[in-house]
Amino acid sequence: MSKYALIHGNVLDGTEHMQVQKLTILVNDEKIVDLIPEGEVPEGYEIIDLKGKYLMPGLINMHVHLAGNGRPQKKQRDSAKLVHLLMSNPITRTIAKNMVRNYAKIEVMSGVTTIRTVGGISDFDTQVRDEIANGSRIGPRILAANQGISVPHGHMAGSVAVIANTPEEAVAYVDQNANEHVDLVKLMITGGVMDAKAKGVPGELKMAPEMIKAACDEAHKKGFYVAAHVESTEGVRAALKNGVDSIEHGAAPDDEIIRLFKEKNAFLCTTLSPALPYALFDRSVSHATEVEQYNGNMVFEGIKACSVSALKNGIPVALGNDVGCPYVSQYDFWRELVYFHRFIGVSNQYALYTATLHNAQLAGVGNITGSIERGKCADMIVTDSNPLEDLRTLRNVRMVMADGRLIRDPKVKRNAQVDHDLDPYLGTE
Repeated sequence: MSKYALIHGNVLDGTEHMQVQKLTILVNDEKIVDLIPEGEVPEGYEIIDLKGKYLMPGLINMHVHLAGNGRPQKKQRDSAKLVHLLMSNPITRTIAKNMVRNYAKIEVMSGVTTIRTVGGISDFDTQVRDEIANGSRIGPRILAANQGISVPHGHMAGSVAVIANTPEEAVAYVDQNANEHVDLVKLMITGGVMDAKAKGVPGELKMAPEMIKAACDEAHKKGFYVAAHVESTEGVRAALKNGVDSIEHGAAPDDEIIRLFKEKNAFLCTTLSPALPYALFDRSVSHATEVEQYNGNMVFEGIKACSVSALKNGIPVALGNDVGCPYVSQYDFWRELVYFHRFIGVSNQYALYTATLHNAQLAGVGNITGSIERGKCADMIVTDSNPLEDLRTLRNVRMVMADGRLIRDPKVKRNAQVDHDLDPYLGTE
């Protein structure tokens, strides 16, 4: 058992109206056991002097694909063909699973102590989740969906999602997920930016309403909530009407959609990171076609509009960054907080609250993580300066504690091209 006393830190507790507090945090094994005024430390604790740095809850990324690296691409690759190759023999399967393990480790080294995976290879996400939980691997707490459920020619079909041809097959895949002990179910209801072949049609409805309903009914019966990839107004409407619990990405809403969000007690998971390069980069940088750039901008503006409207109407909004898409790396969730502040107009305080306690609550783990609070898991990070003044300090965390496991000097290997191309869109504080 490890007992730590974190002293001389500026503490941000993760609550909605958090302010800097001067406290000593006592950790025993994986739990925060007390928050006491600065001063004398009880015997038996190893003292960690934060020397005026800022301590806050670990970040929670609500939209992760652990099989993706986020490297920029000059041309679209055939993900289904690549996954088929990786799963074709025991050696490549081992390579793929080790890749997932490594990306999970990168997440925690970057300050993300909980992730929600929403589409992966085979059942690797739940396997790695369990390895981390039993202490044999380093990584964040994982809420895993394993493979999503798509349709023929649907989003991510054959790569990080299986293909259901009928509602009955969709139900069978939900049952398969349940047998793999997933934490949630993921549906791919519409296409995405790269799926569209013409201007103005990203997010085309791919999954029939009766299949959505059948899958949601079965998931709910087994105690799972359902997250769904949706990038069109039509898709959001179909998803909410037929039982989806969280809309991943979103699209320009109308009055009916706002009403449905409220009636169904659903929430929105905003993901600004994946569409931004297609929408805002010059095509010589993004290597996008004219159609892809047009559709990327359409999706980006739709996600922004959905987020703004949701917040205005009291609909819960979570944050994820769709790790695995081009330019979205496993270590860059902090950028999503900056974009949330810059493009949606929330305060730094609200962005940090969303990425900590609010995300935890929406993911169903708010009773165990997401805030610096007595009795919660010791999931914490340390930064040099105050993120309430500048969220960009989250780029380089100086310490991570995940479920009580201390990482004193976390390091990630950054992609210089990604930083060069994305940093101009961070804005200035």
